[in-house]
Amino acid sequence: MASFTIQKRPKANGELSFRCLIRIKKSSAIIHSESKTFSKKEVARTWALARVNELQKSDALNTRKVISLGALLNLYFEEPDLWAGTGRTKRYVIKMLMDCDIARVASNSLKTSDLIEHCKNRRAAGTGPATIYHDIAYLRSVMKKALPIWDVDANYQIFEDAVPVLIEMGLVGKSQKRTRRPTEDELDRLKDGLKKRMEYRPNGDKRIPFLDILDFSILTCMRIGEVCKLRWEDLRHDHKTIIARDRKDPRKKTGNHMIVPLLAGSFDIALRQPQTDELIFPYNPRSVTAGFQRVRNELGIDDLRYHDLRREGASRLFEKGYSIEEVAQVTGHRNLNILWQVYTQLFPHKLHDKFLDEN
Repeated sequence: MASFTIQKRPKANGELSFRCLIRIKKSSAIIHSESKTFSKKEVARTWALARVNELQKSDALNTRKVISLGALLNLYFEEPDLWAGTGRTKRYVIKMLMDCDIARVASNSLKTSDLIEHCKNRRAAGTGPATIYHDIAYLRSVMKKALPIWDVDANYQIFEDAVPVLIEMGLVGKSQKRTRRPTEDELDRLKDGLKKRMEYRPNGDKRIPFLDILDFSILTCMRIGEVCKLRWEDLRHDHKTIIARDRKDPRKKTGNHMIVPLLAGSFDIALRQPQTDELIFPYNPRSVTAGFQRVRNELGIDDLRYHDLRREGASRLFEKGYSIEEVAQVTGHRNLNILWQVYTQLFPHKLHDKFLDEN
């Protein structure tokens, strides 16, 4: 039989919220649990009555399967329509979770205490809060798909109450905002180092034009994976633009093609590449970043990632006076707040240059 309770909860600002918890028991065992939080008690009560009535009329609960979280994660792993579109980080996390203790928990019995124990174990192994947050987010994502895809009962609603607790305990958290930009001296040293690497390895990765790719990455603000997928057929000579295929987007990646202007010398860099392949830069992105990292480490340049070149490029455009909407045409950002907050780090002394240009 289904029943509900409403709990009054104070917020940090002094206001109240009302958490409605619905449970269905069978032979004294909880076979279904879900919760939702509202700002008004009457709204919570109205929702609860309607939801309980809906659940009691439905026979869906009688057909739902209960399996371990490990088995559920394996179902996701074995579903090609899901797995093929999953990013590298999420794939790694899902495979890792399948070997964790939490994988033995039943899909409909996950508790906040289970999540706390998992996070503590991960922290004890040296994992940071931002990385552990991926565990929680991706586990929730899989559990949310359990019922509609596999008819598996999974109480993913537990995360609504668990995540605030995990944050308060410092077990999970967002990653620190990066502000790193290479200095002019660091870029000069990197270019010298990459040039020597190309000359020193005649039979190795000399064919990778590290210098051209480095400059192109900064001027176009593209991710290295995007650079290495650019096609000659998508290059427009008349407009000096190119189509960047499947640009990364939180909501849509596949088919997210964008026309990108090739500003400054980036168009000329593309043209001087040998047309021996359908790709302009037909190289493995990992090989490019590996060469960059080796040179960076040899030079003793600390805390500089290849992806920071994207921030460098966006910041340069802002320093030259481009508007945020214009910069977004280059970077591909649909969310202008993310562009400004994450990918922009202006050097204050550059404002003098802009002042001189205007005079």
